[in-house]
Amino acid sequence: MKKTILLAALMFGAVVFPSLAQMNSSQQNPVRKIEVAGFAEMEVVPDEIYFSISLREYYEDEKSQKNKVIISTLEKQLIKAVTDAGFPKEALSVSSLGGYQNYADKKKKPTTFLESKEYELKVDRSDKLDGVLSKIDSRGIQYANVARVDHSKKEEFKKQVKIDALKAAKEKANYLLGALDQKLGQVLEVRELDENVYYPQPMFAKSNMRTMAMAEADAAPDSDIAYQKIKISYRMQAAFEIK
Repeated sequence: MKKTILLAALMFGAVVFPSLAQMNSSQQNPVRKIEVAGFAEMEVVPDEIYFSISLREYYEDEKSQKNKVIISTLEKQLIKAVTDAGFPKEALSVSSLGGYQNYADKKKKPTTFLESKEYELKVDRSDKLDGVLSKIDSRGIQYANVARVDHSKKEEFKKQVKIDALKAAKEKANYLLGALDQKLGQVLEVRELDENVYYPQPMFAKSNMRTMAMAEADAAPDSDIAYQKIKISYRMQAAFEIK
């Protein structure tokens, strides 16, 4: 029994003691390092703008509910306005269908059902949108708004911003060590601290305000105001050895 205990103790010692020796060696010769964070930001003008347009049937004689302008007529106007503005027909798609009951008298049952359709128009520039809306009967536009924006090369821009943030971290480590007469060694660790991609908030324009103003002119001029930019920013942390 004593021999078994002694043998176990010797085996345990063979495992533990080298490990402790290794730890002591590591503590006596710690790696000298510097950890810094770098930041980079980029602003890009969107080249993918998704514009929502909702069309709704209406009566030319609302009081008598006569001469209904159907949704297909309004749709033809929209398609023609899109192609006349230089956009391909494929850029326009139907996103939803709906409708509502039209009441001639609140005390009576609804007399007709008026259909509505929502479309999504994908464009690469926003300066032609005013011209598109101006060619559609204003009474048939329920609402119009920029739903979202994006950029076709967004992933490439993200990579570049990360690289720029790492370069900023290295530059910071260099001048900090230079102030102490030390030199930068090899990189030990790289970490992504945070990502921030800011998209401009969607813009909404009620038809009874926007299209009434357009109806006053034969043709609405194209806007020369650039759309708000997408902001991409990264913060990267890097650890370097001090030589």
